[in-house]
Amino acid sequence: MAPELRHLRYLLAVAEHGNFTRAAEELHISQPTLSQQIRQLERAVGVPLLDRSGRAVRLTDAGAAYLPHAQRALQDLAAAERAVHDVTDLSRGSLRLAVTPTFTAYLVGPLTALLHTRHPGISLSLRELSQERMEPALLADELDLGIAFQGAHLPGLTASDLFTETLSLVVGDLHPHAGRTAPLPLDELAAVRLALLTGDFATRVHIDAHLARHAVRPDVAVEATSINALTEIVRHSPLATVLPDALTRDRPGLHTVPLDPALPARTVTLLHRESGYRTAAARAFTELAHKWSIGKS
Repeated sequence: MAPELRHLRYLLAVAEHGNFTRAAEELHISQPTLSQQIRQLERAVGVPLLDRSGRAVRLTDAGAAYLPHAQRALQDLAAAERAVHDVTDLSRGSLRLAVTPTFTAYLVGPLTALLHTRHPGISLSLRELSQERMEPALLADELDLGIAFQGAHLPGLTASDLFTETLSLVVGDLHPHAGRTAPLPLDELAAVRLALLTGDFATRVHIDAHLARHAVRPDVAVEATSINALTEIVRHSPLATVLPDALTRDRPGLHTVPLDPALPARTVTLLHRESGYRTAAARAFTELAHKWSIGKS
């Protein structure tokens, strides 16, 4: 008897939970049924795949070798189903997109509007993820595309450059530097009270590394996990922040002040799985994103 797809799903669930009861609950089947189905799979492959002797159920060596192939088989099936339902005239379709958090504030809106205007039948599932979580999700075929920063990406991913992002000091009307056009020397930044993103953000890591290289210790009064919160704080207080220049465009009450030396520019890239099936919706979004970025530069 050849293994069936449901057997592979059941094995993955047990391996993930390390427990038959929790896996059965997730799968909405009874525990005896799940155990019976796993036994059928083990008989089909001819070796035990799970070690049931301990308190937690663990993969045997054979199970650990078998599991990646089972995962790929299920991913390939999902891709095949999307290919069957893919409509090349783009009258309908779906796109699973992830972006790193800073892009939610200024990039998602224009690109979503452009996609909806050109292809209103395409539904968009949007996730905000760190780059560390985005790349494994792309490889696991949980996403079609991701927008992140250029760098060393996980094997199996392909990146295409979109545009270059620059960062500056951002102040509100109440700040003494509002309206300043001359670059602010970086050593004077130590005297400026700041509201910054937390260290979980790649943008904060980028800022801290630049300041450390120039021996500047920032005076951080507020840390936040929301860019909108930072811009509102800056707009209504004498605190300043450091954010992408694009965030201040068309936003009244915010002013950009260049720094000297400036923070290194970052290249924004579009990521996708190298060997994965690319839906018509993903191809259309890729084309729109590149055309938009050319107009932006």
